[in-house]
Amino acid sequence: EAQLEESGGGWVQAGESLRLSCVTSGFTFEQHDIAWFRQAPGKKREGVACVSPSDSETSYSDSVKGRFTISSDNAKNTVYLQMNSLKPEDTAVYYCAADKVGYGCRAGYAGAIDYWGKGTLVNVSS
Repeated sequence: EAQLEESGGGWVQAGESLRLSCVTSGFTFEQHDIAWFRQAPGKKREGVACVSPSDSETSYSDSVKGRFTISSDNAKNTVYLQMNSLKPEDTAVYYCAADKVGYGCRAGYAGAIDYWGKGTLVNVSS
């Protein structure tokens, strides 16, 4: 079965950095787009970043563009999210997600995602 396991979350001060990792298995990595979503308390789950491992094409939500970088290591079936200049509003549980069709990843639409990880908590204090 498909599996996505996030790691790297933690507690940081505003302005600091974290790198999240998502190790995947059980599906053809390069035939899926891989996304990071996040969900803050009381908020809906929103798309943050998307990468297509087949060609390294990336996209980002407006709220993180210029601060976060998504990348893939295809040999390890792993996706990373480098998070710089973190803000308190970035506080959320961050989820790794796989999308065969691609719309959910590209548009940040959780309803179109095929496989989800369990999430890792990022807490940014002011």
